[in-house]
Amino acid sequence: MTRRDSPLRPFVATLVPYDLGPGRGGVHRGLPSATVSITFPEADPVEIGWITRRASRGHYHAAVAGLHLDAAELRQRGCTRGVYVTLSPLGVGALLGLPASALAGHVVDLADAAPALADLPERLAACRTWPQRRALVEHSLLAGLARHGGRENAAELRAMLAALSRTFRVHEAAWLLGCSRRHLNGRIRAEFGVTPKEYQRLVRFETARNRLAAAGTSRAALADVAAMSGFADQAHLSREWRAMAACTPTEWLRTEGRATREPSPREPSLGEEAASR
Repeated sequence: MTRRDSPLRPFVATLVPYDLGPGRGGVHRGLPSATVSITFPEADPVEIGWITRRASRGHYHAAVAGLHLDAAELRQRGCTRGVYVTLSPLGVGALLGLPASALAGHVVDLADAAPALADLPERLAACRTWPQRRALVEHSLLAGLARHGGRENAAELRAMLAALSRTFRVHEAAWLLGCSRRHLNGRIRAEFGVTPKEYQRLVRFETARNRLAAAGTSRAALADVAAMSGFADQAHLSREWRAMAACTPTEWLRTEGRATREPSPREPSLGEEAASR
């Protein structure tokens, strides 16, 4: 995450180094979430495609993935390291200068989404340490914030997302906001490219994913995760997981959950010096 006093903090959820590692063959399953991601491979381009649509594969020097309800596969041959950034839906407009709805359901090159940042992958490749990479990304995003800034209706949109995140049903969020469900649906679709119900699905799935990584695979753990994350029962969680992750919760934990619970020593924590590369 960004520093507490950083102007980026309301907009940047994650800013970390990654290493897909030889043990997993440089392959990673990109799961749906309530954030928009930017993947900066350190050297070799990253290949990304939707798991259910093999023809969708593309190669990117910096890939921006909008809000999506399908799983993607990331494959990075050769050098498997890079920088991973996630933005809040409001952060897309504030930092990149376009509405999140323009990216929903798509993966695009950063140069197409934000031409002013087109040279950032090349500049990152010249950095030798993680602190240098982090500082460069933060500086570039701060420059984007200075160019695009906040929007006049940001407070209204932030309140809508917060209400949807706090509730399990759209009509409950509309009641909290004091608006009609129709108004809420129109505003969310126009700004973020998903319906309020789809956004709640993303929040619920992301919450379950984080809890599942910490809890493990026992039946009791799965049942607890389902209950705490807003699913009707464990069967509901399993159905939603297959629909959005293209695998079962147990399969995901076996292949990638351990890496989620126990970060690789190749991935230094924020603020920690990485070895020169």
